[in-house]
Amino acid sequence: MFHKIAILGPGLLGASLMQAVRQRGLAGHIATWSRRAETRARCAGRPWCDSVHETPAACVSGADLVVACVPVDKIGESLAAAATALAPGVLVTDVGSTKASVCREALTVLPASAVFIGSHPMAGSEKSGLEHATPALFEGRVCFITPPRIPAPDKLAALGQFWQALGMVTVEVAPEEHDAIVAHTSHLPHFAAAALSVALHRCPAAWRDFSGPGLRDTTRVAAGDPGLWRAVAKDNSKELLLALDSLQAELGTVRAALAAGDFDAVQTFLQCAKTWRDGMGAPPRSAPAPVAG
Repeated sequence: MFHKIAILGPGLLGASLMQAVRQRGLAGHIATWSRRAETRARCAGRPWCDSVHETPAACVSGADLVVACVPVDKIGESLAAAATALAPGVLVTDVGSTKASVCREALTVLPASAVFIGSHPMAGSEKSGLEHATPALFEGRVCFITPPRIPAPDKLAALGQFWQALGMVTVEVAPEEHDAIVAHTSHLPHFAAAALSVALHRCPAAWRDFSGPGLRDTTRVAAGDPGLWRAVAKDNSKELLLALDSLQAELGTVRAALAAGDFDAVQTFLQCAKTWRDGMGAPPRSAPAPVAG
């Protein structure tokens, strides 16, 4: 599918992407760059990595697809460092979990001859680092694609085909709409799990040992890298605040019902939750564009 793919940042997503690309034969050459020498050393000689580079510019030289897999607050910086070495017509994307600011910055730092189209594969984990990478990470997951305002239909089609070749379901939305969606469906669950974990942190430590699988399931994502999530929260704070307000309102509703002894209202609350959760199945084979609002 591509002559050379350059992966900037071989962490969990970047290394998983390299493994999946190699497994599925999507590129003739897979190159990577990491700011850390020890990470570069760990990539060297791996069967899914053909070359390791000390600078972003060296990594992207000759590539026809560049994927920035660094944290959201480092995407612009890494693309700027690679900009002078990008081939004309190169397709550039990312895997960041916010899109509006990333797309704006990318269009600022990249040359006009490059085509940037944002991506967000919903394929993360509470674990981080290339030691947890797996080529199966993307299979059956949704990938958001945020097209540029200036149409690039051939590049857009190529990017969609790339993620689909990795087993993903793609959906195209505007960057701002993406940020509103994931604030509710991805960022809010993380902060809700974190809030629950912090609340339980204030209880006797031994209580944690008496927990069942429900607590483990509910708080799993709270084990994510705090630094990565700090960057996400900073970049998408406006939409995250709206999502948190919505959750806080629902907690206030059920709390008021409990305080008033209105257990019919409590049951209605729980039934609404069950109905919504029961409707959550496997990702569709093709995802329709979400409806705003």
